[in-house]
Amino acid sequence: MTTFPGSARVEMVMGIPVSVDIRTALPRRELAPVLDDAFAWLRWVDETFNPAREDSQISRLNRGGTIRQIPELIEVLHRCDELSEATGGWFESRINGVIDTSGYIKGWALERLSRALASAGAVDHRITAGGDIRVRGSAAPGKRWHISVRDPRTGLVRKVVFTHDMGIATSGGANVVDPRTGVKQDKLGSVTVLGPDLGAADAYATAMYAMGPVLARRFAMELAEAEEYQTMIISRDGQEISTPGFAHYGAETQLAG
Repeated sequence: MTTFPGSARVEMVMGIPVSVDIRTALPRRELAPVLDDAFAWLRWVDETFNPAREDSQISRLNRGGTIRQIPELIEVLHRCDELSEATGGWFESRINGVIDTSGYIKGWALERLSRALASAGAVDHRITAGGDIRVRGSAAPGKRWHISVRDPRTGLVRKVVFTHDMGIATSGGANVVDPRTGVKQDKLGSVTVLGPDLGAADAYATAMYAMGPVLARRFAMELAEAEEYQTMIISRDGQEISTPGFAHYGAETQLAG
């Protein structure tokens, strides 16, 4: 099969391996600085928004310290407030007076990076960071990207998504709490959301995982009717429930690794 030349790189950022796979046929002398800039951006996001870093702007804000006037910080906090309202408070970046944008920031960062790569001419790419994936363009000439959606608890493939342009976020492998009580949630196996904006998909997946099975199913259907986001919910016992539009992007697979 004909493939794009491209280039790929994997680095540890935000405590997880992040891969940027560019398939556009650009000269290698152009691809190297593009990848350098990509990971510099991701490190800047971690340095700015990671609440576990004492010197991050979020940590300084939580301590009541002086912060730099960063447009991206205002953008993220504002968007988190919008998503909190959109989910009835089930996605919340402020719990007990502490700001933590973790349920949104990774998806937002990858979405911004995807747009920047496209603007730089690297229109065919896949970015992967944990349960968040952003693809754009083609994996090979005329070929859609094939994305395996895995159960974060077992690693088994539940669906394969075929797409040229999509954000895919899966929640369930990390700690998600009920924003009203602060109690860790584990009533669902996982929630995967497909949509045009990875940051929003990330937040919606986090919110639905926090909701639990009944509310999550209702919210997923309402979301699919109102916006271009489709959802697959895996229950604790392995049963799968998807919004009707999910099948447009995916194909059934065997439960195999």
